[in-house]
This record gives sequence, C-alpha cells and structure tokens, in this order.
Amino acid sequence: MAQRFGGQHSPQNTSQNSPENRSSGSQTRHKTSAPGKSPRPQATPFRSAASARVSPVGLRANLMFVPPAVLLLTSLGAGAVGLITGLVAAGFWASAAVLLREGLKAQSAYEARKVARRPALPRKILAAVLCGLGGGIGAWASEPGLLTAALYGIACCGLHLAAFGLDPLSDKGVEGIDAFQSARVARVVDEAETLMAAMKDAVLRARDRQVELRVEQFQAVARDLCRTVEEDPRDLTAARKYLTVYLMGARDATIKFADIHTRSGDGQARADYLALLDDLEQNFAARNQKLLLEDRSDLTIEIDVLRARLEREGVQLDRPS
Repeated sequence: MAQRFGGQHSPQNTSQNSPENRSSGSQTRHKTSAPGKSPRPQATPFRSAASARVSPVGLRANLMFVPPAVLLLTSLGAGAVGLITGLVAAGFWASAAVLLREGLKAQSAYEARKVARRPALPRKILAAVLCGLGGGIGAWASEPGLLTAALYGIACCGLHLAAFGLDPLSDKGVEGIDAFQSARVARVVDEAETLMAAMKDAVLRARDRQVELRVEQFQAVARDLCRTVEEDPRDLTAARKYLTVYLMGARDATIKFADIHTRSGDGQARADYLALLDDLEQNFAARNQKLLLEDRSDLTIEIDVLRARLEREGVQLDRPS
C-alpha cells in the first residue's frame, strides 16, 4: 500500500503540525542552542578567483636549474681540471637561478603596489651576470681561450636579460610623499607580509582547502588596507594596530587551529576559526573604507581652503551648480 511521506512543515502532515508537536519541536530547538546566545552568522562566500595570487616564478625560471645539473653530470668524466671548472660554472648557474626566482618575486611585489620603492638589490641583473660568468667558464673548459669565453659569457648574459628583463630601477608613486614616513610604512607593510606568509604556511598543515581559500580571502582584504596606507602614509597611525597586533593575533590563532585540526579534526575549532576570519575581514574592510572616506574629506577641505584663498585674491571661480 502506498504511504504518504511528509516533513514537520508539510501542509499535508496534520499530525506533525499539531500544537503538541510544534511545541516539542520548539523545545528541542531551544535545547540545542545555548541560552542567551544568538546563532553565529555564516561565513561570507569565498572569493577564491579574486583573492588567488599567481606565483611569479614560472616554468621558465624553474628550467634554469636544468643547465647546471647537466653541466655537473657532464663534468664528472672530464678529468680534474674539467671537473673543477664544471663545478664552478654549475655553481654560478645555480646561484643565478636562485637570484632570478627572488628577483621575479620582488618585481611581482613591486608591480602589485601603487606606491613602491625599487628593490635595493637588482637580483635579476646579478642573475644575468652570474649566468654570463658560468657560460664563460663553461666555454673555456671545453675550448680554452679568453676571447671565446668572453663571447659566450656576453651571449649568455644578454640572452638572460632578453628573456627575463631588468629589475625595477626607479621608485613608483613616491612623488610628494615624505621619505621618512614612507620608510615607516614600508617597514610595517613588510612586517604585515611576513605575518601573512606565516599564517598561510600554518594553515597548509590543516590540509583543508576551504579554510585555505578563506585565509586567502582575508589576506586579500588585509592587503587592500596595506595599499591604502602606502598611498597615504598619514593613515599609518590609524591602521598600524590592524597591520601588526591584529595580524599577529590572526597568525597565532592560525597556528593553534592548525595544531588542533591536525591532531583531532575538531569541527567546533574549525567553525570558531572561520568565524574569527569573518570578524577580522569585516573589521579590516571597515577600517579601509573609513580611511578612504577620510582621505576624500581631506581633499574636500583642501579644495575649499584653496578656493577661499583665491576668492580673497579677487579671482572669481565658477562653482558648479
């Protein structure tokens, strides 16, 4: 015989919609929730596509580790002199590959900021020089001769520069900004980036992709605040606590969560950590918005003061209606 199925709120299920069942259901719901506490809001939707950061080190940079390995292997049977020169050339090439990776990371950080100073060490240029030295020594090992080694070295250096380009050689967006204030902002932003990197490394131990995406979303909001402070160093005083104390607390909480989640997989700890990220993201976004509004108010005041001075000088201004 067919049997009707219905849930508690089904309009056809009169027995379950009776006052007794409704009262018992409400009592059950009251028991499951703690008295005096409102339910915790759900996490905001993930913005993984917007907050994802592509690594600046691509396949081409990683392939630069192949030539020193090949040169090292081919030098093993070339005798004592060939082995030593091969080791030296491979060392130069490997050092060039490492410097190239760091140079690409520094360039990516430079391009991501509207206000940035050039890297103190031109890593990509030094990598090209080391690549040229390695190529020259390797050429001299196979065909002794100063001219041949110099030509090969210059060719390697030029090809490296053509493939990967130069380092940023000038500051960006620092016109009209006090150098001392800009240096203070740079130190705070670097500290914030270090804290966020430690936070990201810690959350990887939890092996929870959803939490990793949530951390990336929060860090994207925190970096927006960093960019706002970089554009106007006067905002550092208002944002310093967020970029140091709060990020340090977020890092410590992430480390604790990763330890607990790795040992026991506690679902309540995961929910509390996600709720903490929600609160932090909302506070960081609100602070960033407030700083932007204050900057706009400062601009309006400066415009009004300038107009008043011009009117005192007898200059007639056409105000927009």
